[in-house]
Amino acid sequence: MSVLPTTVSPTDRIVIVGAGVVGAALVDELVLRGATDVTLIDQGPLYATGGSSSHAPGFVFQTNPSRVMSLLAQRTLDKLDGLELDGAPLMDRVGGLEIATTDTQLTELKRRLGFARAWGVPAELVGPERVAELWPGLNTDLILGALHSPTDAAVHSARAVEFQARRAEAGGARVLGLTRVTEVLTGDDRVTGVVVEDAGDTGAGREAPHTIPADVVVTCGGIWGHPLAKAGGLRVPMHPMEHGFAWTGPVPDLPGARPDGTPLRPEEPARPIVRHQGAGIYFREFGDRIGIGAYEHRPLPLDPDDLTDTAHMLATGEHPAKRRFTPEDFAFTREEMGRILPAVKDLDLEDEFNGVFSFTPDGGPMLGPSPHVDGFWCAQAVWVTQSAGVAQVMADWMLTGNPGIDTHELDHTRFDPALLSDGWIRGRAAENYDEVYDVHFPHQSTGVTRGLKTSPFHLRMEQAGAVFAEHNGWERPLWHESNRTLLEDPEFLTRDARVIPGPVEPPTPESVNAPVPVAVPRKDAWGRVNWSPVAATEAWATRNRAALYDMTSLTRILVRGAGATEFLEEQCSNLIDKPVGRTLPVVYSLLLDEAGGVLSDVTVTRLGDEEYMLGVNGAMDVTRLTTRAVGRGAVTVDDITTSTCCLGLWGPRARDILTPLVEGDISNDGLKYFRGQKMFIAGVPVLIQRVSYVGDLGWEIYTPAAHGLRLWDAVSAAGAVHGLVPAGRLAFNSLRTEKGYVSWGADVTRENTPADAGLDFAVKGADRKPTPFTGQDALAEQPSRGMSLVTFVARLDAGTPEAGSPVRVGDATGWVTGADSGYVTAQTVGTAWVPAEYAAPGTALRISRFDRDIDAVIVDGPVDDPTGLRIRR
Repeated sequence: MSVLPTTVSPTDRIVIVGAGVVGAALVDELVLRGATDVTLIDQGPLYATGGSSSHAPGFVFQTNPSRVMSLLAQRTLDKLDGLELDGAPLMDRVGGLEIATTDTQLTELKRRLGFARAWGVPAELVGPERVAELWPGLNTDLILGALHSPTDAAVHSARAVEFQARRAEAGGARVLGLTRVTEVLTGDDRVTGVVVEDAGDTGAGREAPHTIPADVVVTCGGIWGHPLAKAGGLRVPMHPMEHGFAWTGPVPDLPGARPDGTPLRPEEPARPIVRHQGAGIYFREFGDRIGIGAYEHRPLPLDPDDLTDTAHMLATGEHPAKRRFTPEDFAFTREEMGRILPAVKDLDLEDEFNGVFSFTPDGGPMLGPSPHVDGFWCAQAVWVTQSAGVAQVMADWMLTGNPGIDTHELDHTRFDPALLSDGWIRGRAAENYDEVYDVHFPHQSTGVTRGLKTSPFHLRMEQAGAVFAEHNGWERPLWHESNRTLLEDPEFLTRDARVIPGPVEPPTPESVNAPVPVAVPRKDAWGRVNWSPVAATEAWATRNRAALYDMTSLTRILVRGAGATEFLEEQCSNLIDKPVGRTLPVVYSLLLDEAGGVLSDVTVTRLGDEEYMLGVNGAMDVTRLTTRAVGRGAVTVDDITTSTCCLGLWGPRARDILTPLVEGDISNDGLKYFRGQKMFIAGVPVLIQRVSYVGDLGWEIYTPAAHGLRLWDAVSAAGAVHGLVPAGRLAFNSLRTEKGYVSWGADVTRENTPADAGLDFAVKGADRKPTPFTGQDALAEQPSRGMSLVTFVARLDAGTPEAGSPVRVGDATGWVTGADSGYVTAQTVGTAWVPAEYAAPGTALRISRFDRDIDAVIVDGPVDDPTGLRIRR
């Protein structure tokens, strides 16, 4: 088993398997960075290898809800722009046009315009008249508007592959076609080479299999990536899907030439590439023809065993990544194309096929080193759109250990291994295909493979009318319909939304137990999707009575064995070695990369001299700590999430509810904030920790899963007379946001330092640590990277800007990381990244939400109870 991060030397022998858009870009990037011994191998003939890259239509729209995916697309086009292969351009920057024919789709385009502005993609929303100018012949009677991005492009993928591979070859790399990798050789848990055979000659003159020595192997095998990944001990969740594509015959109204009169080559456009997302269609010019892609058909998952290889292609001429066209699946697309572009209505289709592409459960690529075999890397499920950008990230990651961008959406270890059955992968990939052009609403959840992970409390939450959403396989309640009655409760106090948003008068020792009213916002149609006013009642109950939260989905690991303390001191930014007494120390800390970026935030509870329980952020943290513990003697890392459960009990009456049940002291002095203790509650053995992510008195209570239902029932029964209710994630997130607690992965990532994110308190124990921690030297050299995470407030009735909404401040632009309705503070509360020079409290912000600007203001720290009186009462 390897130890992360793995760094590759420029003189290491590197073999890249797969000469598609990623492999060719990667060999180029490695050579450009000084790698001296790189070999690119493909089973197919160079450079039309038979993979997806050989037929990819090359549509590159840079706007994406994900900042990272947008940046990768921008980097791809920036690299290829202006380059030519034998006089032919690698891409045509003709711009992109995303059209809307319904009000819902037009609203989505307004949202996408916000993403474009936040990520620095030039774009504008245009009306039908401008659409007609940009693309003569489109039926603008049907079009309500469009998003025009003038720097989007059509990439000629086969040319891009050949150019980059040839340039790398000129720089010293070897590029081998018709060479199949049959085995990845390993020894002592590290790569030693690959066994290859001649993929082009099946006769007597065929070259015998032989070994190419290697220190590093990178699989960029595309649709054939599964068996290659397995060689490195990886279970990569991706599945090949068929996708309808066809060309029309020549279109009389197309000029077939550029604006200057230069004739177009058969694959080149002069007009913008087009997406008609409401119908699942994309199309563009191919010379004097139109190429059309269709997503609006039933998902067509392909059994990986049915993929043919190069030998079959050479023998039959059948392209492995081009399957038999299914016209019945293209019928809707053809009809809709006739409506939106009447010139093609009566034209015959030519060269139809079902192209094969890899789809993943969440639409993201699969990148990174193997945690099992040193020197084995993966770059799979990458489309042309992000290809060169991904290669740049991979090259930096390999050679320096630092990918240079946030990778949590890209890392192949982001999925819980327990989910990765063939059925789950296939089902989620098919759903991703089906929804790739759909409008995605806040809190939208998967509709397939539900119920894989449920807590012991699930039945009770169902009985309370829980509305569930899925997260990493877990079923988690958004709210409980049983609490709708609270809207009519005579004690339910409401308040008007704040007219002028700003700092809120904090509670005082005299007022901390006074009733707390909440504001119930009026949501627009978008905001009402997957939301209920019941969320406000659950927030009210948490602040005025008490609420039960299912916290089981929080990933928990045990780190123990001789040397565990030293190991965690090296991994964690804060001081871990705190003495165990009658109660147990709980420490909030960060995991940093070598450059000082925040890889994760964790809570560390010391259970004994060399035993700790960590609350972490999912499978990537488990993998990271497990691999780093290799070679540390007796230190072990065990994921205990599914064998345990966690109940959050928070609110001013929480102590009144729990005291009759506990065999222990949970008074304010008996169990202080950020301390834990093992005890019994209603006969159930628990670990109770006085921590709160919602900003109120209470505890996280852990117990083996077998005891979970009894724990819930006992606490619920004791709480009935105190008005205890179950609460869901909507109330939880609102209270968390008002209290100013960040969410790793949304608010802060490895692109940010602790100081920039306002988390420098988590490194203040560094001077007392017995050993340096990862990233410490980098933080000393560069504590800040020029951006600051700020808290802002806005009018509650202005609506909630979602993550990725652009923020204008002065002459600069930032972006929202998350926001929510602040039920307690009666205003919208959120966080955003802005340039550090604009981060002062009181600074005015303009935040775009669809086609409206929201006036907001930066505030200093948490807007609710900044001194923490409620938590410590």
